[in-house]
Amino acid sequence: MGDDHEQLLGDVERQRLPGQHEHTEPSGSASNVAESCLKRKAHFLHGPYPATHFGPKACILPNPTSVMHIQDPASQRLTWNKPPVNVLVIRKIRDESLVKPFKELCRFLVEEKQMMVYVERRVADDNTLSKDEAFGSIRNQLCTFREGYDDISNCIDLIICLGGDGTLLYASSLFQCSVPPVMAFHLGSLGFLTPFKFDSFRTEVSKVFEGNAAITLRSRLKVKVMKDMQLSSKELQQEHNGLLIHEHNNSDNGKVTQQMQVLNEVVVDRGPSSYLSNVDLYLDGRLITSVQGDGLIVSTPTGSTAYAAAAGASMIHPNVPAIMVTPICPHSLSFRPIVVPAGVELMITLSPDSRNTAWVSFDGRKRQEIQHGDCIKITTSCYPVPSICCHDLVYDWFESLAQCLHWNVRKKQTRLVLTEAEEEALD
Repeated sequence: MGDDHEQLLGDVERQRLPGQHEHTEPSGSASNVAESCLKRKAHFLHGPYPATHFGPKACILPNPTSVMHIQDPASQRLTWNKPPVNVLVIRKIRDESLVKPFKELCRFLVEEKQMMVYVERRVADDNTLSKDEAFGSIRNQLCTFREGYDDISNCIDLIICLGGDGTLLYASSLFQCSVPPVMAFHLGSLGFLTPFKFDSFRTEVSKVFEGNAAITLRSRLKVKVMKDMQLSSKELQQEHNGLLIHEHNNSDNGKVTQQMQVLNEVVVDRGPSSYLSNVDLYLDGRLITSVQGDGLIVSTPTGSTAYAAAAGASMIHPNVPAIMVTPICPHSLSFRPIVVPAGVELMITLSPDSRNTAWVSFDGRKRQEIQHGDCIKITTSCYPVPSICCHDLVYDWFESLAQCLHWNVRKKQTRLVLTEAEEEALD
């Protein structure tokens, strides 16, 4: 968190309104006091200021009339510092119905837009594509990569997803720092995060290349998995007048085995064990509760419409700076889902008296076992996923609620029909 907020302080110093000049204020002024307070604090409750450059060429269009440093979400518009050249196309695999749209898109990008198209090697090696001689000239011009072997994070200007929500989650996992703008076409089963219809892909893609498209900054979680955490002298657990005081030193004195960016959620569950999951949840180093049940979901606002919604949590618009904590089948009638500020740091460990280990997964991937002495640290990342909107960030979200989740769909109540006598009585 420290690095993120040093960057934030630097951004605040660099970004000034047009016509605003630097001036010297007397010692002890409000700005000096505020700056010293910012430096003392470990984090902001509003979360880190998100990076506004996405890949090597894309960024948010600056809003010179904005008074606040954090822009109004409605004013978030995409612009290009330089014309985009490299486009990553992600296609849902094992779906033959997407072969034709994939070929149409690649042909359009290569032949009409003169773009350099990147695809995953297993997509390019698909038997259906290799047997298509008419597509051979386009296929030979595709640049391929392998996940986990080739780093493409610094050369991609735009990402286009063909499929369902899983393609956008996969795109997020490929970029562990700055993420290029993502344009997602609805060609999957649910498509809550994929607002574009493929029928008009030429027009829509051309609009994006021209810039000034509305975008939603989907916040991600920065997650660290730490092994062999050693208890320090600052960790206390004592009984005082019946009140349990438990504080945890927030220093990273363990071995960081994994660090990743998560778009939807971190899920901690009991795994194959028949015992209750028993984990401790810390917020900024203080124990806030022990979770006894099937597990715990820590999600972003984007993830609030996924597993968290199925577990009974509220659905939060992706522009709301927050982290959701949702228990899975808790063994307590009073344990309700909660929403905490985006800037806090959560830590999850096994309770000392837990009868079994726990298991953790990140956006449904990289599942692993968590044992005593291990911990998971979670906070908001400063690298969001800039998701391009079809209309605007409000309309798209409610359209997805209605079309994909059938939110508040019911047969309307009919109007009450009064008899003549009742109407006369009312008159």
